[in-house]
Amino acid sequence: MGLGHKIRTGYAKLSFLSRLARQSHDAKTLPALPCQIMKQDGDRLRSLALFGAGVSGLLGCATIAYSDEAEHGLAVPNYPWPHQGILSSYDHASIRRGHQVYQQVCASCHSMSLISFRDLVGVAYTEEETKAMAAEIEVVDGPNDEGEMFTRTGKLSDRFPQPYANEQAARFANGGAYPPDLSLITKARHNGQNYVFGLLTGYRDPPAGISI
Repeated sequence: MGLGHKIRTGYAKLSFLSRLARQSHDAKTLPALPCQIMKQDGDRLRSLALFGAGVSGLLGCATIAYSDEAEHGLAVPNYPWPHQGILSSYDHASIRRGHQVYQQVCASCHSMSLISFRDLVGVAYTEEETKAMAAEIEVVDGPNDEGEMFTRTGKLSDRFPQPYANEQAARFANGGAYPPDLSLITKARHNGQNYVFGLLTGYRDPPAGISI
């Protein structure tokens, strides 16, 4: 067998093996095409589902906001509060005046059952001032070693005193209405602090000839 014949035979074998390899590769990759298409379709469906969920969420929030506005009437103005900035802080003198207004006006009907005297330390008063303020009230505590309740002087850890003993007493004193607790009132009302400020400063004398 000549050298040329051997070369031609070897080349033919290499060509045959190359065709087998390509066919084998095609046989492995062809079934994967539907899977790839299904994966792309699945990604599209998931994207559509997420988009639909987002739209539904936005519509739900808009509906809640609309019903909330309808429940609370007209929207109050948005005031430029100086403490809303990232590096801003509360006006401690203003907080002190606000507490004094609560004590002198609001506390006769409204409770602040989640606020303790110690919450005022370093915010509106010094520790000595707050201790003196807490000492002005009497707190029912106990039981003692004999199982009896007793009365003691207030301290920093005590909560603000309640204007009424229970809800029934509060409703009886206010014509059936229950004065809300003011501890978290800015979180419990839409537009929080703007709502409270608008309410406190929104009282006007009735028009002439109108009696309320």
